[in-house]
Amino acid sequence: MDAVERYGTFRMQHKLIRGLSRKDFTAVVINTIIGAGVFGLPAAIYAKIGTYSLLAFVVCAVVIGLFVLCYAEVGGRFDKSGGPYLYAREAFGPFAGFEVGWLYWIVRVTTIAANTNLFVTYLGTFFPASDAIRILLVIMIIAFIMIINLVGVRESTAATNIMTVGKLVPLVAVVLVGIFFVDRGAFQFGAVPAFNSFSESVLLLIYAFVGFESAVIVTGETKDPQRTIPVGLFSALAIVAILYIGIQIVAIGTVPDLASSQRPIADAAAAIAGPIGAVAVTIGALISILGNLNVGLLAATRLLFAMSEQGDLPQRLRITSERSHIPSTSIAFTSIVVLIVTLNTSFISALAISVVTRLIVYATTCIALPIFRRQEDRPKAGFRAPAAGLVVSLSLIVIIWLLSNADLTKQVIPIALAALLGAVIFVTYRSVNVRPR
Repeated sequence: MDAVERYGTFRMQHKLIRGLSRKDFTAVVINTIIGAGVFGLPAAIYAKIGTYSLLAFVVCAVVIGLFVLCYAEVGGRFDKSGGPYLYAREAFGPFAGFEVGWLYWIVRVTTIAANTNLFVTYLGTFFPASDAIRILLVIMIIAFIMIINLVGVRESTAATNIMTVGKLVPLVAVVLVGIFFVDRGAFQFGAVPAFNSFSESVLLLIYAFVGFESAVIVTGETKDPQRTIPVGLFSALAIVAILYIGIQIVAIGTVPDLASSQRPIADAAAAIAGPIGAVAVTIGALISILGNLNVGLLAATRLLFAMSEQGDLPQRLRITSERSHIPSTSIAFTSIVVLIVTLNTSFISALAISVVTRLIVYATTCIALPIFRRQEDRPKAGFRAPAAGLVVSLSLIVIIWLLSNADLTKQVIPIALAALLGAVIFVTYRSVNVRPR
């Protein structure tokens, strides 16, 4: 096949433009992690274990740090887009890779749809939305993030950087200013919470830290990925962990009825700066969700591009535009699917299939680490995880522990059916295309 094939005003290429610097990549990671959960999380955790919620944040950050160590090394061995899909394909073969890519694409689509509905809900704070207005708003939001991604990766990255600042400023302001309003008497460490209660709190917090794995999908558009990926992942995790803990401290110290608060950060801002503070935090929540939607679509579309590039999906999904060299077909296709899913669903605070799938994806990447180390022809990683054997073992133990709590009806069966559908698609496509590109 020629390196370039013409399709009207588009062309197929094997490589994307590397437009993401280390700063840009870090911003993408932050946006994939910080969505809307943090704006309600402090109250939910405090209601379970009180002041010990601060310890739960630390434990959760350590757990996520184990996964990040694996991703930092494995991701640094690749210079193409695909992330977890590509890692699984190289380590375990095309079928395993396809299943990981297929299931994770479903996660990205459903997450974007859920957060779009949540964005509309937050807009309801300023004006009520009828069914007709809701449909119009959904179309406008999805069209907006689609256009940003269609313009080009540099423009999309610039928008991501702006949204990162927009979401961090009100949160950081709440922490830096709120620390002077904290009532020290509110921090009461009474009886140690039951193990089950503490474990449930950590599980809930893990959902607020996930998303970093989406960022490595855009490796093909990242400058010097061997160095950028480890630095970006660790920097973003440190920023998010410190910010989350700071927010929890301020929330506990400024909101007397934190356990029953519906908008804990907004209530904390109101206690500090009055109604203006609450409005500022609400606007920050909208920017936060919008930034999460933007990088979510970026990751989902590059995943389709990568699967097409490896010959696991139709080659048209890797068609890139003449001017911006972005996968236009994948962006348009994913946006249409997201629109359909969004209009036919409502926001669900925790998507069951998303949780289970992410854990499976994490497991495949962790297991791939020692496999790649044994392959002498594999490119060297820019970062090597210390005590890799221990890190991988602890990561898998945590994942197994989390999966043991999965609900058979709401989580296991849906993910199994999705995997079965993926297997059918894989076998059908391979049988039709005997010579995959």
